Amino acid sequence: MKQKKQKNKSKFLLEKKNYTIMLVGLASIILGFILMAGGGSDDPEIFNEEIYNFRRIRLAPTLVLIGLGIQIYAIMAKSKK
Repeated sequence: MKQKKQKNKSKFLLEKKNYTIMLVGLASIILGFILMAGGGSDDPEIFNEEIYNFRRIRLAPTLVLIGLGIQIYAIMAKSKK
C-alpha cells in the first residue's frame, strides 16, 4: 500500500533553485517595463523629448533582455538529481 502512495506523489519539474532564479528574471523584466513607461506629453500638440532619454532607449530594453536571458538560464539549469 505504501509503494502505491509513493508512486502517485507528484514532483515539480524544476527545483527550488530554478524557481528562485526565475523570480529574479521576472523581477528584472518587470523593472525594465516600469522604466520604459511614461515620457509622453499631456498635450498632443507638444512633443516631449523626454521619450528619447537613456533610461527608455537603452537601460529598460537591456534589463528586459537580461531578464529573458535569466529566465532561459533558469529553465535550462541542470538539477543535481
